[in-house]
Amino acid sequence: MRKAEIVRKTSETDIRLTIDLDGTGAHRIATGVGFFDHMLAQLARHALIDIELAAKGDTHIDDHHTVEDCGIALGQALAQALGDKRGIRRYGHSVLPMDDARIEAALDLSGRPYLVWDCSFAAPKIGSFDTELVREFFQAFASHGGITLHVTKAAGINAHHIAEAAFKAVARALRMAVEPDPRGAGAIPSTKGTL
Repeated sequence: MRKAEIVRKTSETDIRLTIDLDGTGAHRIATGVGFFDHMLAQLARHALIDIELAAKGDTHIDDHHTVEDCGIALGQALAQALGDKRGIRRYGHSVLPMDDARIEAALDLSGRPYLVWDCSFAAPKIGSFDTELVREFFQAFASHGGITLHVTKAAGINAHHIAEAAFKAVARALRMAVEPDPRGAGAIPSTKGTL
């Protein structure tokens, strides 16, 4: 059962999260940050990972703590649900177009967290959402999920399209990486014998 539950409570946020890696993309997400909820719904749907996430944060200050801590919780949940990563594909990639935007995502569930982010936004906000928080989310997610993650913008003008394409591209790459490898014979996908 590739499922996980994370409860994270700090002076800044209170997060309850469950995921199922073998889901259908069903999601129930309420973070108090509307645009972020929309992005996490895309992540669930396109990764085919069921996500239930309820977060309360100090959004009266700004959205930073909520977005970052949700990234931390999702990364921890992914690592927990994958266990020793036996039998997975491990690597995933996606090139995703969305209108004017084209985002490339490549990832390795290596256990070695690293983010390469080459994805700029011309606008500082999407509605009331700070565009810099897109990177903050993926930094937290990669760090706590043990993911080497590269996200590159090949094209894009509209900030909403760029952000959404980034979430969808990472989701598609993640879907590929967590899938059972039918030729992997249940082995850990590393010559080291561990990830």
